[in-house]
Amino acid sequence: MVRILARFLVNALALWLTAQVVPGVHVSGAGGAALAVIAFGLVNALIRPLVTCLTLPLFFLTLGLFTFVINALMFWLASVLAGVFFPGEFLVEGFWAAFLGAIVMSIISMVLSVLIPDES
Repeated sequence: MVRILARFLVNALALWLTAQVVPGVHVSGAGGAALAVIAFGLVNALIRPLVTCLTLPLFFLTLGLFTFVINALMFWLASVLAGVFFPGEFLVEGFWAAFLGAIVMSIISMVLSVLIPDES
């Protein structure tokens, strides 16, 4: 349970930092980041596997580079979903902001995750 909470906090912090660095990505404070991470988690858990399966030929055709497009679309979709349920908390202004935001958030999240020790 502690590990799940730690991952949640890491992703919220990563999203907030991403909003500070990437133009076109906006988060309204810590609460907005927390709500956006919930939307992001739902999109990645429920929609991303289906999209990945449907675009598998593009994945092979582009030697895996299409994954960046999928990441950007899931980031953007999380913004849309958050806008429906939590208006004004998380906003991504366009595909390129989503593309860069997904890359930056992945890097920041990876770096922060390394700092969390394993429970074992």
